[in-house]
Amino acid sequence: MREHSLFDLLVLSLGNAALVGLGIVPEPGTNTTRKDLESAKYNIELLETLQKKTKGNLSQAEDEMLASLLYDLRLKYVEAKK
Repeated sequence: MREHSLFDLLVLSLGNAALVGLGIVPEPGTNTTRKDLESAKYNIELLETLQKKTKGNLSQAEDEMLASLLYDLRLKYVEAKK
């Protein structure tokens, strides 16, 4: 198992923020969940921008983690909008 790089931690932090916005993960400090789809969308868009701007500069593991996270978040976002 590899250690998490700063890039990994940035991606996971933005992913977690999106999950909070989707109402899946409790908000830090309050331990309550509520949907804020605009916040979720914003964090997903940040991850998409990061993916575009780092294309060709990531390790295979970083690229796969980011792609997998984005895929999962997009599915959860579409589900949350229903």
